[in-house]
Amino acid sequence: MQKEFHLVGRRIARTGKRVIVITLGALLLTQTAGELLPRQWNVLSIEQAAAASSLKQVQQSIITSGAKRIDYTFTTKRGSANVQTAVHVIEVDLSNPNVALNAMSGKGNSIAQKNNIMNMVKENKAVAGINGDIFVMANDGAPLGAQVTSGMLLSSPSRQKGMYAIAITKDRKPVIDSYTFEGMVTTDTGFTFPLEGVNQSAYYPEVEGITYSHVDVMYMYTSAWGGAQRPSNSATKPTEVLVIDGIIEKISYETPLADAIPENGYILRTSGKAAKFVRDNLKIGQAITSEYALKSNTTGKAVDPSSFEMLMGGHTLLVDQGAPSAFSRDISGVSGSSYTSRSAIGYSKDGTKVYMITSERKNGNTGLSLKELQQAMVELGVYKGINLDGGGSTTMIDRPLGSFNVQLSHPTQENSMRSVANGIGVFSLAPQGKLKAMLVSGDNMMLVGQNAKFNVSGYDTYYNPVAMDQVDVVWSSEKAIGTLNGNEFTATKIGQTHIIATAGDVSVKYKVDVVGSDQIKSMKINAGSALLVPGATFNAPVSVTLKNGKSYTLNTSALEWEFVGFEGSYKDGQVTVHSIEPNTQIGYAIARYDGYGAMIPLAKSESADMLEDFEVSRYAITSQVAPADTTKGSVKLVTDLPEQKSGRALQISYDFTNSTGTKASYAVFGKSGGITLPGTPGAMTMDVYSDNSRNWMRAEIVDADGKINYVDIAKELNWSGWKNVRMNLPSGMKYPVKLKRVYVVQLDEAGSNKAAAGAVAIDNIRVLTTAEVANPQNAKIEMQVGNSTAKVNGKSLKLETAPLLQKGTTYVPVRFVSEAMGSEIVYEHKTRRVTVLRGKQMLEMNIGQKEYTLNGVRYQSEVAPFTQNGRTLIPIRLFSEQLGFKVEYEPTNKKITIE
Repeated sequence: MQKEFHLVGRRIARTGKRVIVITLGALLLTQTAGELLPRQWNVLSIEQAAAASSLKQVQQSIITSGAKRIDYTFTTKRGSANVQTAVHVIEVDLSNPNVALNAMSGKGNSIAQKNNIMNMVKENKAVAGINGDIFVMANDGAPLGAQVTSGMLLSSPSRQKGMYAIAITKDRKPVIDSYTFEGMVTTDTGFTFPLEGVNQSAYYPEVEGITYSHVDVMYMYTSAWGGAQRPSNSATKPTEVLVIDGIIEKISYETPLADAIPENGYILRTSGKAAKFVRDNLKIGQAITSEYALKSNTTGKAVDPSSFEMLMGGHTLLVDQGAPSAFSRDISGVSGSSYTSRSAIGYSKDGTKVYMITSERKNGNTGLSLKELQQAMVELGVYKGINLDGGGSTTMIDRPLGSFNVQLSHPTQENSMRSVANGIGVFSLAPQGKLKAMLVSGDNMMLVGQNAKFNVSGYDTYYNPVAMDQVDVVWSSEKAIGTLNGNEFTATKIGQTHIIATAGDVSVKYKVDVVGSDQIKSMKINAGSALLVPGATFNAPVSVTLKNGKSYTLNTSALEWEFVGFEGSYKDGQVTVHSIEPNTQIGYAIARYDGYGAMIPLAKSESADMLEDFEVSRYAITSQVAPADTTKGSVKLVTDLPEQKSGRALQISYDFTNSTGTKASYAVFGKSGGITLPGTPGAMTMDVYSDNSRNWMRAEIVDADGKINYVDIAKELNWSGWKNVRMNLPSGMKYPVKLKRVYVVQLDEAGSNKAAAGAVAIDNIRVLTTAEVANPQNAKIEMQVGNSTAKVNGKSLKLETAPLLQKGTTYVPVRFVSEAMGSEIVYEHKTRRVTVLRGKQMLEMNIGQKEYTLNGVRYQSEVAPFTQNGRTLIPIRLFSEQLGFKVEYEPTNKKITIE
């Protein structure tokens, strides 16, 4: 028997920590015993599967010395369907003295304070863990089975049939058995009364003649009990006895004690016959002892809980002597025949390995029935194993190699981690070792002009993390395809290299690809609109999506630009139109990365719509300033500014004299987030009255997603009087957009020559929308296979090469058809690239290649263009259908009509 008082005293003296005890879930419900288990598992009811299965290892990683994570795929056949689910295992080597297992409890390591496994692992400084015992979600949230943590019994087993537990003995041997609880309270006068349990919730015992767990019996509750009551839903009025250092300090009849339980004491909670024993035999100041033990249902012998380092209760026995066992209790309460997430634990035949097991039901993983779980455990090498809580409770946590942080090993069945009663933690006992190896992280696929910052983590000889900020790391690159500044790499040319991190005699290589056009899936110029007039400018950020799904904004230095129909330039993210070629109606700006292209068309006209002339007051315009306590400012409508042509203008005054830092004076438009700009404008103009203050003037545009975009009206107000100013709006905005604020701002700059006070004005705000780029009018082209004469709108023309039919595909001369349809065609000799430009579309093909791009997106064709007699022929349907033409073919006379 174990004396509670003396055990507590030893524990406090050894660890200096409070006693921790875990309680059982409240079971005072109206269900049968089989229904007392979690009922909120998200399961799919199906017939029992019985088919050949296989377990295939996918990957493994070391967690710490003596523990590793191994991931498997379990495949089986259910009916006519082949299904699979992911199975995850944390394998712990008990023969390794650097690792240990222990039981973990709820919030603050308290009983009846549920917590998720991630938090338990963090609070206990474990390196890995899985969820533990069955519990009843509706009550106190304590485990149904026993729990021993660091040699202390924290909760006793409930009287439930066939419930098994796993334990690790002090000499590091695994044990799986079924246990009951025996205890006795003895007074100094020799009177005794049975102790029913320690820190348990109310439940329905599976014992004939006993209905409620807490009627006529005595329970012990310690300072580790975290529940609001002792316990809830007990159907009794408690008589309680507070014992401190083995002496009765207080007795409360039929009312719970309000006192907190001290670490060196406990409360005896009684009712009925047990309460009568208290009235008849106990009094304040009396000495009392409490003793208890576990009893093996296999051997019938008493077991001292302190002989275990840890013990965790579970559910049915699953594996015995390396084979599936008969279920030790009814499995309907855990949906045993349904496919759901599962948790289990077992050990190897030689007793040196413990397997902590979870299976998924998420993202295509079907989950397992208990019979399938048995099969998987046998294939893993489990000699004896038990079922743990499952469904939404199934959770595995592990620490990646080299990291100080733990992670969720796989998705849980629900959208968040469920709070559970307890868990099993993996702990590293190893000392700090020397740096063994390093790991590098960062982008391993880049584009020319991009920057990547690499980070390094390390682990020691015991596979525990090393703080690399205390280690001198030298960075280098194998090949000169970029520049390194410390751990920051800038790609300058396409190719492959290894980034090398070195610390003393430890180094690691990290492969980096600076990719070319062959890895691009799509490319886009994200410009709102573009105007084809001399002097026009527009922002032209370019983004790409790679075949691996990642998207990037390209660095301007990585791009080459082509301009069709006009002379232009590209600088600092902007395209500028210099001059227009004669007879050009549509211009094309083409951006290329390693030859891969994207295009934006430029129209020759745009519409201007008046947004605000301030002649009529339609909404409130208010003033804001920043910092609010020191900056002065105002807004007002004025009529008397020099050379003011309109009736009214909006004046914005500011006084930054007493302000520090960045300061601003705002004109705020409307009370609902601004005034809406009509259509999808790409630019704005406004008349600006400047005070030559050299301050900065800006506007805020809010798009449909609520994102604020900042537009420079004037980077420096360096003129006096009126001036019409054009502002290009940011590309990529989601329309409709609103003008929220216009403001004058001054940054905190030493020695600034900017005026501290003044006033500016704005008037005649217009929005500019580029005209829609239209496709040229279609012509009617008539050709015949093998005939070098064609008709365009009825007019006969001579072809330099005739259409031909080859392996069932009709080919036509690309230049003739393109120009007849009003398209631009560009041929690049070096790469043999054919570019067709028509309206808003760009089709690009390379001779001899089946891949083509349409408007910057890569596609695959069944056939490829080729040359004959120096002329390029393309598949007619690829060309015409992608550009929106209608094609008819008459097989009797081999006539081709395109219109």
